[in-house]
Amino acid sequence: MARREEKTVFSYDGASALLPEVRRLTEEACREVESLAGGPSDSPAQVQEAVGRWAEAMIERGLEVKGLWLVDFDNGSGYYCWKYPEPSLMFYHSYEEGFRGRMPIQ
Repeated sequence: MARREEKTVFSYDGASALLPEVRRLTEEACREVESLAGGPSDSPAQVQEAVGRWAEAMIERGLEVKGLWLVDFDNGSGYYCWKYPEPSLMFYHSYEEGFRGRMPIQ
């Protein structure tokens, strides 16, 4: 997976503005993976390629991919954390704590 050279730091408003595009791309990739997995042309390589394309699209937008359908928006002191299919950007966690340390954004 390619790494983005420069670090993107998001304000909450900036991350929220990008989220509809992130959600749309994630929904498309999720549907593609679901149609490949268990279908007549089930191919682990095709599933991997679809997930890889999704991850690259996220990295190109300055996000950090932390898992399947899970991305973080770096805010300079931690991350705004979003996991599909959450409806909006609702959680934050520190650099140290990760996903298990997610706290609701107040």
